[in-house]
Amino acid sequence: MKLTISRKISLLVFLILLADQILKVWVKTHMTIAQDIHVAGNWFLIHFVENPGMAFGQEFGGSAGKLLLSLFRLVAIALIIWYIRTLIRDKAPQGFIICLSMVLAGAIGNMIDCAFYGLLFSESTYSEVAVFLPEGGGYAPFLYGKVVDMFSFPILHGQYPDWIPFMGGKEFIFFRFVFNIADSAVTVGVISILIFYWGYLKKGAKSNN
Repeated sequence: MKLTISRKISLLVFLILLADQILKVWVKTHMTIAQDIHVAGNWFLIHFVENPGMAFGQEFGGSAGKLLLSLFRLVAIALIIWYIRTLIRDKAPQGFIICLSMVLAGAIGNMIDCAFYGLLFSESTYSEVAVFLPEGGGYAPFLYGKVVDMFSFPILHGQYPDWIPFMGGKEFIFFRFVFNIADSAVTVGVISILIFYWGYLKKGAKSNN
């Protein structure tokens, strides 16, 4: 049976979300904060951190910023869904729709953490693993949960030379960011759009002028 584009993107989003959430729940319920599992030597680690803000461990404006970010994510998800439906109706290139669906899946994946993980899990600490559905309730209210990150690729280690102002003697790590499957889906989707469909976007922008 040949899958329609709607079924293709639904399946893609489902599989990304399934993999993302299975890994996040496993990490959350089996690892303590900052615990490492060496997957490939010292350059590919499962390194558990929780991100209260934006992608790749960035933060945004404290408690109020966290709420605004969660609300922004909800609005962005709704707009992406609307745009994908419009693209399907207008018979846009399937590759472009699939790339955008990866962005959607990533946005939903991290939104699930923000919306529900604070309600469903106890606090993860440096010494204790989180508990699913704890008796005393979760660690945060709705929309205030933290995003679970775990992929770490500290490929290069070293120190900045002493002669560099402000940074001299400090530790240098490349790649420092810690991320998850949802972040990866967003990144791959956006980069693919910019590489393969930038001309399509420019053409669409010109036709609307």
